[in-house]
Amino acid sequence: MDRISVFLDDFRSPPEGYVLALTIDDCIYLLNNFEIEHLSLDHDLVDKNRNGSLLVQIMIREKLFANRITIHSANSVGGKKMYNRLKEAQQESFMSEDIVISLRPLPLHHFPPKVLQHYLDIR
Repeated sequence: MDRISVFLDDFRSPPEGYVLALTIDDCIYLLNNFEIEHLSLDHDLVDKNRNGSLLVQIMIREKLFANRITIHSANSVGGKKMYNRLKEAQQESFMSEDIVISLRPLPLHHFPPKVLQHYLDIR
């Protein structure tokens, strides 16, 4: 199975080398069909009902994970909710404790160099 890194966002462009998923359905397809090295998730998407929180629920229910997961949402409440739910899933043994989960909010209009380095280091 091919290994890729995925960036779920409907506003920002992905870092170089990442596959862009615009919707949670795109992301679910990629999770089902590829080995995901790094999955970076936004909360707020065009469809307000099919957002990053719903994706996290589906990922946990269907055991669809990546080696590393970053929550990059600028929505502090939604991003923290996603992060906390993933950490709870680890504590409850629904997902491996070896999966690295990070909360690193991104500004909407640019990648600060320090944050961009996080993405470069993972590839």
